[in-house]
Formats: sequence, C-alpha cells, structure tokens
Amino acid sequence: MVHLPQGSGGADGGEPHGDAVTLRLGPGEVARFGRGSTTVPVELRLADPAISRLAGEIRVTDDHWQLTNHSTTHSYLVENPEGAGEYLRVPPRRVGAPIPFEFSRVVLPTRGDVTISFQVFAPDHLYLDPEAMGVPWGTSTVTAYSLDETATYFLVLVALCEPRLRDQSRVAVPTTPQIVERLRGHVTCGTLTARAVSSHIDYLAEEKLRLGVADAHEPGKGDRRNGKREEIVGLALRFGLVREEHLALLPPLAGAGGRERPAAR
Repeated sequence: MVHLPQGSGGADGGEPHGDAVTLRLGPGEVARFGRGSTTVPVELRLADPAISRLAGEIRVTDDHWQLTNHSTTHSYLVENPEGAGEYLRVPPRRVGAPIPFEFSRVVLPTRGDVTISFQVFAPDHLYLDPEAMGVPWGTSTVTAYSLDETATYFLVLVALCEPRLRDQSRVAVPTTPQIVERLRGHVTCGTLTARAVSSHIDYLAEEKLRLGVADAHEPGKGDRRNGKREEIVGLALRFGLVREEHLALLPPLAGAGGRERPAAR
C-alpha cells in the first residue's frame, strides 16, 4: 500500500491537487512516480519542478518491494520511521533495490526547504514459528499472523483492543480520533495524525490480518469503517494476538487518583 500525504501531488497523471492518495498493489504490480506529463503518465504524481517526469517506480514482490531510481543525478532515501534513524540510500539509475522495511518513507530531494515524501506499507512479512526453530527446514512452519510487536501498527491494534481487554465487555471499539488522543502521550507515536492511524488500520485489516471487510456495510462509509475496526478487534482477541500484557505498551491510563486503571482479570 502506497500513501501520498495531503498536499504532495496527485495520481494517474492528473493535475496536482491537495488530496491524499492511496494506491494498493499486488505482487508483480508496478507504480511509477514522478512529475509526470501527458506523454509520461505516472500512477503517483509528485508536484515539484526538481523531480523528474519519471522519477522512479515501485515493484511489489511476494514478501518485499523494490525501488528503481530513474534519476541520473539524485539519490533517494528510504527511511524506516520505526527504526531509530535507520535508512537506505538508493543511488541514481539503481534498478530494483530491495527494501526490507515493513513500513517505509521514500524521500525525494527538492529545491525548496521541504522534501517530498510518500509512505509504503510492505507486503506481509512472514516469520518462522519460534517453537519450530532448530527443526529441519522441511518441517518448520510459519506464523498465521505475522505481527511485529515493536511496530506502530501493533500499537494502534493494542489501542483498538484496550477497552475490551480492560472491561471484558462488548464496549464500543475506539474511533480514530480516540486512538489519536490515546497515543498522544507515547514517546515515539505521540504525533500520529488521524490519517496515519487510518492507514495503519487499513494495513492491519487488508495486509496483516487479511480480513474480507471491504464490501461489508455498503450503505455508508462510516458503517464500513466501524465494521472494519470491529472485525480487527474480534479476530485479535479471539486468537490472542493482543493480550493483557500488551497494554503496557500504551501510555499510562489515568484513573481515580491519577493511577493507571488495571486490566480486568
């Protein structure tokens, strides 16, 4: 899933605009990015005169994605926002550089004070079952849901599940604004926006948990969003993907007397 933040450009070679753009790509699919033109169509249009008409392309594979840099002069950076400054530099004319990060920010240089960037959520990463480590490769298994408990999307998942973990009741699943407010006191995720949280929820539903909720509740967008969050929480709790000990990842929740309210037992 490729996400271009609001105010950075457009899509499908159209005129630049301020709306955010989200592209969903399957294995083998390619998305080209750049300034674009009527003769050089791009799927992700970046509105800056310092960016080439065809600046590069993203190609999706089964378990990672590749970045090709068509520029003859500029390197591109691929940052891992969750990796404490970890990044890769893709030099000019580099073809098919493999990107290992599950969540990435592609940064392109411009002539202005602000760089242009877009985000890429990688294909589902698979992890070996820790209980099967050390056995012959032919008999090892992989986990059904490969969740990285250090990733921001997992923190969003914990925040979604928190009310039901604490109260053991069918309380309403938190809305996106409520999750933004809940994580505001977190050291590294306190600046998450509502749009970023929505992107993480989409990533959880469509890539990590593979839920078939896209066509549910057709009458209204609000119903679809509520249904998606309900499905995410239901699956995560049924299979124990999020448990009481994960609540410690969240900022302290002030209760009576300013103390954190304990989880229900």
